[in-house]
Formats: sequence, structure tokens, C-alpha cells
Amino acid sequence: MRLFSHIITSILWLLTVSAFMVINNVVASANSIDGIRVWPAPENTRIVFDLKNKPDYKYFTLNSPNRLVIDFNNTKNTAPLKALADNDPRIKLFRTSTAKSKSSTRLVLELEKSFQLTVFPLKPAGQYGDRLVVDLYDKSSKTKIIETATPDGKRDIVIAIVAGHGGDDPGSIGAKGTYEKRVTLAIAKKLAKLLNQRSGFKAVMIRKGDYYVKHSRKPELARKHKADLLISIHADAFTSPKPHGASVLVQSSRRANSEFTRWIANRQKESELLGGAGETIKKTKDKNLAFTLADMKKEHTMSSSYAFAVHAIKQLKQVTKLHKKKPEGLSLAVLKSSDIPSVLIETGFISNPTEEKNLNSKNHQQKLANAIFKAVDNYFIENTPKGTLLAATTMQKHKVRSGESLSVLAQRYKISVTKIKSANNLKSNVLRIGQTLKIPRAG
Repeated sequence: MRLFSHIITSILWLLTVSAFMVINNVVASANSIDGIRVWPAPENTRIVFDLKNKPDYKYFTLNSPNRLVIDFNNTKNTAPLKALADNDPRIKLFRTSTAKSKSSTRLVLELEKSFQLTVFPLKPAGQYGDRLVVDLYDKSSKTKIIETATPDGKRDIVIAIVAGHGGDDPGSIGAKGTYEKRVTLAIAKKLAKLLNQRSGFKAVMIRKGDYYVKHSRKPELARKHKADLLISIHADAFTSPKPHGASVLVQSSRRANSEFTRWIANRQKESELLGGAGETIKKTKDKNLAFTLADMKKEHTMSSSYAFAVHAIKQLKQVTKLHKKKPEGLSLAVLKSSDIPSVLIETGFISNPTEEKNLNSKNHQQKLANAIFKAVDNYFIENTPKGTLLAATTMQKHKVRSGESLSVLAQRYKISVTKIKSANNLKSNVLRIGQTLKIPRAG
């Protein structure tokens, strides 16, 4: 009887130990790293760890040599590490090391040098599950700006082009697997080529490859390049395949007013956002004057954005269907700049089968780029910035309104009546309401 009891006790002990080991193994593998994606960009590298569940992690850095060490608690790694750093300028090697806990995974990133570091988790969204994101930023990152000017000092008009999404952010995905980020980059490159071929214009690509640029960074880069206009290119999507057509978005007055309130309250720090009036606003002790100057700048930027959006819609409807026939105001981060006219162009619905096919077509992409280019060209012919090559080599256009005469126009544009008549082959001083005149540049 005692022997039988001893056997039963031994069996129960073995079952308990086995159960404990099973439970312990389950805990140990409660999470897993299923994939690692690396996205190099000109100013930073983003590393995305795709996990089965919410990451439980700690990290620290080491010097001599420079390393980033991440401990993933109760996590196993199933992602290959061998080739991850092959094409990245900031990371030498991905490898594992011994973690304090046997149930954890320690990953080591051997770095080229010391970087500014940001580490944060992301909740599941779209096609992605739980993620841990690591951003390595160059500490001495300086955007090289090439000043383009003719021998007589006339500058080019600068157009900043934002290809929507990029890197670990694919944007919308069509039924056939089309990534918005690839379509927008293709159209952006075609638009940049057209602008750079046009005398007096210079395109600046905010994103040149497959990487992500933070929303707040986009207008900053445009400002560094002294952009006269920012164009953000996207492809729309909806839960239903029915919606179709292109649209042009501008900053809503609600968002602009909130941004305005933010930077006017701290005008010493934010004066660079106010364009040419910035230094005056920064130095003035008169708060009312500062407010007035800033408000004028904001209103000019918003009206200029809308004016260009009208031109864009006019040209887009020649090559594609429209979803919205007028510019639509929306609160979007990329449009928030108070000193650079900015628009977001939705080139079509990637969720619509027909438009997904069109957006994948190089021919259709070129048509869209051509339309946007014509809008830029026409807008700046009518609204040419002073001191530019375009201002020195082209004529302005003016539509005659009631009460206007040649002498009134000559005084307004500071040129002679004779020059206006000569440019338009006018044999008399009689003007018609609605008549479009070419106005030579003064001087």
C-alpha cells in the first residue's frame, strides 16, 4: 500500500513538473518577433519590428563601439538578421546577445556612430499588427540647399513636391495590391522632371525614395529650400469601390486659425514661419502690429493656396474625372504651413478598380503630372514672384474690369501706355470688359 502511494505521489509530482514546464514555455514564447524592416532615408533610418503581440521591451545604448541594445521580454525572435544592414549607412550589423532572462531576446544593433534615438510602440493598424519602431536620426543633419540663379541674380521659382506616405507607411492599398506610396512617388518624379525642364522653375523632392518623412518635417524641408509652393500628391481610398475621381485639398480655416494661434503666441521662436514679415514681427514691441502682420501673411498664404487649387482642378479635369469640382478645405498636417501656399492633390481612388489600373499606368501617371505642371506654370505666370527669372522673362496677364483704362493699368503696373499697346498690338486706347491683356514687366 505504501509502495502504491509512493508511485502515485511520484506520478503526480512528474505531472506537476511537466505542467509547470509547459506553462513556463508558453509564457516564454508568449510573444515573438516575426519580421524586421529597415528603411534608410537621407536624414534617418527607421527600423520596424513586427511582433505577434504588444511589445514588452527595454533598451539602452553603449559606446566604443556604438551599439543599441533592445531586450524583448518573454519574446522569441523568428526573423532573419543576416542581411538587414546590407544597404543601410547607419547600421553595421544586427545580431543577438545573451539576455538576462532565458525567455527573452536581446538584439544588438552595431552602429556606425552615435545617433539621436527615438523608440516607441505602435498598435495594430491596417495590414500591420503590433510593432516597435526605432528611429536613428543624424545628429548633425543639415539639408544642403543649392541656390539656383542666373548670372543677373534672378532666382528660380521653387516647388516642393511631397510624394505621400513611404517606407513602412504604404498608404492605401488597392484590390490588386497597388501601394499608394509607389504611385505617388512615380507621379512626383514625373512632375519634378517637367518642372526642372522649364526655365525659371526648380523642383525639390521631399521624398526621393521609399522611406518615411514625418508630417512636421515636410514643411520644414520645403521652408529650408525657400519653396514658393508645396504640392503633396496622394491617392484616395474608401471602404467601397464606387467612389472615384481626383480632388484638391487646401488647409481649412479652422486648422489654420489654430496653427496661427499657436505660433503667434510664441512669435520670437516661430518668426521664421512668417516669411518676409518674420523679422519685423519678431522685433516689434507692438503686439497689435505683430498680430496684424501675421494675420495678413496667413490670409495671403491661404488665398494663394486656394488660387492654385483652382488652377489644378481646371487642368486635372482635362485628364481624369473629378471627385470634387471645387477645392475642399481639410485639417491636414502637411498643409499647416502659414508661410508656404500648400495643396494636397488626390489623384484618384486606389480603391476603385478602374482608377487603380489607371494609377498603375505610366501613361496616366504622365498625364496627371502634365496637368499639375500646367497648373503650376499658369498660376505663376499670373502670380509671378518678384526677383525671379520668370518675372524677368514673361508677361503678366490681366483681365480688364469695369472702369479700367490703359492709363489706370499703366499706373498700376508702373509701365507706359505705349508698352501695353505694343505688347497687345492695340491700335486704339479702347478696352473691352473681360479682355485679357499681356502686361510687360516693369524695368
